[in-house]
Amino acid sequence: MLFSEIIGQQEIKQRLIRTVTEQRIPHAQLLRGPEGVGKLGLAIAYAQYICCENRTGTDSCGVCKSCVKYKKLAHPDLHFVFPVIKPSGRSSVVCDDFIAEFRAKVLKNPYLSVNDWYAEISGDAKQGLIYSNESEEIIRKLSLKTYESEYKIMIIWLPEKMHATCANKLLKILEEPPEKTVFLMVSNEPDKMITTILSRTQQIHIPRLSEAEISRALLRNDELDIEENDANYAAHIANGSYLNAIAVLNEGDENKQNLERFKLIMRLAWQVGNKKDHASLKTLRKWSDDMAATTMGRERQKNFLSYAQRMTRENYIHNLHQPELNYLTASEADFSHRFSPFINERNVEGIMEEFELAERQIEQNVNAKMIFFDLTLKIIMLLKK
Repeated sequence: MLFSEIIGQQEIKQRLIRTVTEQRIPHAQLLRGPEGVGKLGLAIAYAQYICCENRTGTDSCGVCKSCVKYKKLAHPDLHFVFPVIKPSGRSSVVCDDFIAEFRAKVLKNPYLSVNDWYAEISGDAKQGLIYSNESEEIIRKLSLKTYESEYKIMIIWLPEKMHATCANKLLKILEEPPEKTVFLMVSNEPDKMITTILSRTQQIHIPRLSEAEISRALLRNDELDIEENDANYAAHIANGSYLNAIAVLNEGDENKQNLERFKLIMRLAWQVGNKKDHASLKTLRKWSDDMAATTMGRERQKNFLSYAQRMTRENYIHNLHQPELNYLTASEADFSHRFSPFINERNVEGIMEEFELAERQIEQNVNAKMIFFDLTLKIIMLLKK
């Protein structure tokens, strides 16, 4: 993967290139930032540049023996670690069990989202994890001599999904890595990583993309047949994420479902609190049961709660009547036009806190039925303010 294939991020690219040309490559780096800004692609392009046999001042050559193998993500000195979902009936699993699927997904779209990845390897929306036994694989691979390149490179995608046992076992190798070994960690939520891992990395913040960069990339995408106005609209709504822009244009099924779930809980909660509608209370109870169902899965539950926080924030901002500050799709904006007056300075913080608390509890494997029913009761009270 070439730097030129990654949207924007020119300052970051120059910074990474400079570490190679000045022969000052840090052994452990953390690329942190929101989803959809190109962190994984940057890590791969950086690894390719490090190993390229004929690199230029701006990019890999793309044609040497090393680059040809990187183009397939199949270089013997390039290793990947990423969250996986253990198949039922299996006592253990490692990333290499899914490496073919991972390579295919990343080659198709280096802006791979965690939800797309989980959908690829499992249909039941379980939470993915980098399991404890992965540490043994990492140590084994890095103890070997390099096959072809000067450096061995280990890219860890979403280290925040790493089991604590695995993370703790990596501390020593991060502190005293084998010679010519580079760790590149790519994180959406670095605050969820253990602090001892964070303290051993050089952190690089990858910023959100500009609207102009996203719009140009959308217009260059051969799979999209859109006008410039559509690209500009999607780029604005995307709030700096290329993934979000694609989702806006495709109006993803999950986004539609989350909007309907949000509309339902808010409408029913308002009717119960303000009209004493007992029928709506029964429907709200069924809503919480449906959200807590095992078929829903904890990843989808967390996605909804994160979406609900965004919609709460956007509805509050909607009351300011400054469209340039809002990041709503057309269907979301249509709903918010009528609903936003009910999100105000008296309840916005409380509603946000309840959705945030529910998301944390889902992450901690608290009983989902209790979480969602308690959430509905709190929302009823808050919408009365």
